[in-house]
Amino acid sequence: MTSEQGVRITVDDLVEAMLSSRPPVVLDVRWQLGDSAGHDHYRAGHLPGSVYVDLDTELAAPPTPEAGRHPLPALADLQAAARRWGIDVGSRVVVYDDWEGKAAARAWWLLRWAGLTDVRILDGGIGAWKAAGMRISTGDATPRVGTVVLTEGHLPTVTIDQVAALDPTQALLLDARATERFTGETEPVDPRPGHIPGAVSAPTGDNVDADGRFLPTAQLRDHFEALGAADREVVVYCGSGVTAAHQIAALADAGIEATLFPGSYSQWSSDASRPVALG
Repeated sequence: MTSEQGVRITVDDLVEAMLSSRPPVVLDVRWQLGDSAGHDHYRAGHLPGSVYVDLDTELAAPPTPEAGRHPLPALADLQAAARRWGIDVGSRVVVYDDWEGKAAARAWWLLRWAGLTDVRILDGGIGAWKAAGMRISTGDATPRVGTVVLTEGHLPTVTIDQVAALDPTQALLLDARATERFTGETEPVDPRPGHIPGAVSAPTGDNVDADGRFLPTAQLRDHFEALGAADREVVVYCGSGVTAAHQIAALADAGIEATLFPGSYSQWSSDASRPVALG
């Protein structure tokens, strides 16, 4: 299985891996803000053998104002879910969605954070799979129970207090949300419009092309270096820690390590003592 910087995998490479003696576990992570029918989309058509993953309940703890809309799940809960998906010790994993990899990246980040080393995002998602003329399955898959053992902390995170204490001369805080949410022009879900003071707008949509595939690695690197990511610590947030994971995946593809603020703007904006900026 090959990919750019251990992040992405092409349809051709995935097909080769699926036909190998050690096929990967393939996870369908279809989810979008405002669309709760991911499982229905999965049942209507998915990659053969892939297992549906519910982002809201399996890739996050229950939402609270204090922790945000998608807090990190408890390690024991994530391990139990990963075993339900059929992941063993040493398994290779491929994740995909139908939203430019933005939801799948949450699974990519969490599994990497929990100690898995070979996790890839299918570049272009199910759209790329269909465009290549590959077979689609329907209904639900029933994987056998896996044996994976997870340990937390293999990717870095920061707390809300650590974000508040960031030195802008030493750290770059990237906001992965759409521009109109960063400026405060609109805010569909969180308590207060705007952004964390000192943050730089870097919409996740800028990381992909018109087909939802990651931009070439060199282009991603140029993009992030232009934002100032080459010579400072990079911290990323979004609304609730989902699309920020996609930003971190794009940064990793470009060879730049980044840290996730899991609570993101949903946690920050719920705390009236935290300042917000507009524009």
